[in-house]
Amino acid sequence: MDIKGHTAIVTGGASGLGAACAVMLAQAGAKVTCMDVNVEGARNVAKDIGGHAVRCDVTDAEQSAAALADARGQYGPARILINCAGVGPAKRIVGRDGPMPLGDFERVIKINLIGTFNLMRLAAADMQGLSTLAEGERGVIITVASVAAFEGQIGQAAYSASKGGIAALTMPAAREFAQFGIRVMCIAPGIFHTPMLMALPEEAQNSLAAAVPFPQALGRPDQFAFLARHIIENAYLNGEVIRLDGALRMAPR
Repeated sequence: MDIKGHTAIVTGGASGLGAACAVMLAQAGAKVTCMDVNVEGARNVAKDIGGHAVRCDVTDAEQSAAALADARGQYGPARILINCAGVGPAKRIVGRDGPMPLGDFERVIKINLIGTFNLMRLAAADMQGLSTLAEGERGVIITVASVAAFEGQIGQAAYSASKGGIAALTMPAAREFAQFGIRVMCIAPGIFHTPMLMALPEEAQNSLAAAVPFPQALGRPDQFAFLARHIIENAYLNGEVIRLDGALRMAPR
């Protein structure tokens, strides 16, 4: 799909990978709506790229539907959805204070996995009614898993489970939407330079970067956005999870 002129939605668009994708899409000529619970951050990104911003809690069905309606009213139905909204707290299943509170596990699953599914179902419903483009295509949905979906570390049980669910969602969604010309792809990033990692001490950041075989550096959000752009533009990519990790394989801890 040629990105220019089409409408795009990015969840988690206020910072990190989402903000990088919003910038990339705008530079490619898309009409971009940034969605985030941090609406001020989303507005700042939208202002920089000449886009639109909407507050959206991806776990809330009604709020998400209203946010999509807002974006639709601004630019029309989206042909591109990139789901970057997510959280990644670390906690052991059984720690010093006893079992992990069930609510902590539920929160991560709800935001990362259910939130991804929620926006997928709503955006796909809009895409199905659009006219076809070249090669019969109507839209592209990109979700974000993690290498933790495959090599989750100690303390990442909730995060890994949520990201594993996103990875597993890719194929059945791609198969279901194939009849409508909607592709579904998933990117599983490794260790990226995002606000979550920037909060760590520089020594810890350097240690994480050194664990990557090559290049020995934290991934940059623009590298993630570059892959997202290629996925959108390459119509033969469908139903796959692509690792973007510099050949990293996570150790147990």
